[in-house]
Amino acid sequence: MSGAEVALVVVAALACGAVNALAGGGSLILFPALVATGMGTLAANVTNSVSTWPGYLGSIGGFRAELAAHRHRLPRLAAATVAGSLVGCALLLATPTEAFDAIVPILVLVAAGLLAVQPAVARRVGVPVDHHRRASRGQLVAISFAAVYGGYFGAALGVIFLGVLALTIDAPLRELNGLKAGLSAVDATVSLVVFGLFGPVAWGAVAVAAPATLVGGYLGARVARRVPDAVLRPAVIAFAVLVALALAVR
Repeated sequence: MSGAEVALVVVAALACGAVNALAGGGSLILFPALVATGMGTLAANVTNSVSTWPGYLGSIGGFRAELAAHRHRLPRLAAATVAGSLVGCALLLATPTEAFDAIVPILVLVAAGLLAVQPAVARRVGVPVDHHRRASRGQLVAISFAAVYGGYFGAALGVIFLGVLALTIDAPLRELNGLKAGLSAVDATVSLVVFGLFGPVAWGAVAVAAPATLVGGYLGARVARRVPDAVLRPAVIAFAVLVALALAVR
């Protein structure tokens, strides 16, 4: 990469890590930056997935208190995430992308819808917290399907995770952001291993982007944990709609 391309990737990766911590969708910043360096779309997709892994670790560092509050939920949700992510990675490496790409904007809009209606649902019927057996099963299935998408492409995966968690756990969004960061890190770890072994990863670009996503993820988490729900919820919903529109026209 030229000096200008390195600068572009560093800035995009820093923003990617911060946006992933705040809401999700940062891949839509880094992915086109990688393509702009002359990388093919498949190589850019898997390189993006590998590069964002440190960013999620940075987010965990920033959200460590929030994640600790829900650590009892993490093992089973992480298992569901691993299962779904493995399927998504296999789909990306083995199948054409056109059919799956067509439903991605719909998935992101559904996630935004979950966040939008969750307060009203909670007021009317109560939040179906995940220690209820039926809610717990539905939560695991939804997280698994979200992780399939995460392994496949992953832009706005955080929004989808957050939508599912908000509808099934009675907790503020800033706390659920910590759990979302943990699950995103699990998904990214699966992608790192699978794509590192079998995908066309551009490791030189990873060396440039990964440290920047780490810094961005930590800084974004430190900001997000101080944002009240009244501001965070509409901001995430608005960003998700923009992400869905961008995915629909890409």
